[in-house]
Amino acid sequence: MSPRSRRRRAGRRVLRLLPAWTATLTWKAAVFITVMCCALAALLGALVHVSVTRQTVDTARDKALNRLEEVTRSYESGEPLPRFAGVDPEGLPAELRELAVRGRRGTVVADHEGHPTMWAAGPADGRALAVRVDYSLSARTITGLDRSILGSSVLAIGATLLVGAFAVTRVTRRLHLTATVARRISAGDLDARVNDPRTKDPSLPQDEVATVSGALDTMASSLQRKLQSEQRFTADVAHELRTPLTGLSAAAELLPVGRPAELVQDRVRAMRALTEDLLEISRLDARNEKVDLAVHALGPLVERVVRYSGTPTGLTVVREATVETDKRRLERVLGNLIANAHKHGAAPVEVTVDGPVVRVRDHGPGYPAYLLESGPQRFRTESGSKGHGLGLTIAVGQTSVIGAELVFANAPDGGAEARLTLPEYVRFAAPDEDGPPDDPSPSSAHNSGTPSHKGT
Repeated sequence: MSPRSRRRRAGRRVLRLLPAWTATLTWKAAVFITVMCCALAALLGALVHVSVTRQTVDTARDKALNRLEEVTRSYESGEPLPRFAGVDPEGLPAELRELAVRGRRGTVVADHEGHPTMWAAGPADGRALAVRVDYSLSARTITGLDRSILGSSVLAIGATLLVGAFAVTRVTRRLHLTATVARRISAGDLDARVNDPRTKDPSLPQDEVATVSGALDTMASSLQRKLQSEQRFTADVAHELRTPLTGLSAAAELLPVGRPAELVQDRVRAMRALTEDLLEISRLDARNEKVDLAVHALGPLVERVVRYSGTPTGLTVVREATVETDKRRLERVLGNLIANAHKHGAAPVEVTVDGPVVRVRDHGPGYPAYLLESGPQRFRTESGSKGHGLGLTIAVGQTSVIGAELVFANAPDGGAEARLTLPEYVRFAAPDEDGPPDDPSPSSAHNSGTPSHKGT
């Protein structure tokens, strides 16, 4: 593995260790603004500090050298020296003393008796003639300036961070709204729109978020028109086929008894079943189906579906449960799952009831990869399989209508398994009620306690 690949993998591992919120745009923008503000404040603070410090030091140096000239004239004329001057005075820095002994003038800032002092020294008969200037005020000025720079930098960073976070939050809030609408459209809500006001009024300036929102709304409108057109076409075709199929079925019944008549009648029944499936799918696509919810014991209901399926299907009730569902639609879902297991799977086909979960399992080749990845698709089956791919599509649609969950998977030891999870009905006993609840029924369950619906 190359060094670049190792560094890339190490970087990915570091990113995985970071909390999830560090990946948000708001956090990244806050970090970027903070870093840039700190860098700018440090640069400006350093420039101001260097400039003011240099000016302050130069002023103090000029003052000290001027005093040194005055003291030098007094020393050469034999006049007494002032108290701030002297020859080889105590406390004179050694490096400045050596400079003066070598015949040169110089200045240096050093502590003298606990106070910052500006020293200036020059040659005087092989010794050092020096003066000192109090540097405390200049040092306090520089210290106060540094504190002011630091405080103003912190305030500026905080204010910039707040303003930047507010601006970024407004953008991210609009992005989150766009993402939410996109997820709603993906879930089937084709009426969902962002409706960004900037996209409706051409006079308002549009930013990139408004452009994305407008593009999403346009795409959703176009997709909705196409899907509605397809739904109307499917419904119209299925509806128009019912009348000629009814006549064809009646005519097929008049054919002489024999193999040709059986084949015609069988094909007519298949076409009528396909037409009814198409009509049911068109109603499900329209999303205007109304459910008739009631409380049912799940075990007997599944047993009834298995018995009337007319197939050798095994039934096992591990744990009984009470569910609130639409009985007719649930029977349709279970009937389609059992029929699909017998048609495309292999025996034995087993139905298991475990609480509010119903599993339909066969021992055939299992579900195809496309179905596990994206769900059943209309008129798509594996090569060589019989059917139109509508049974599972209807099962998924009816499951959504009754508020249940249908998951398709392949068993580890072979075969396909459909897992249907229904909303479980739970009746809470009254505070003064002792013992187990009565046998659940729609009337007794609603009249004897407070109902609660819990999705498992």
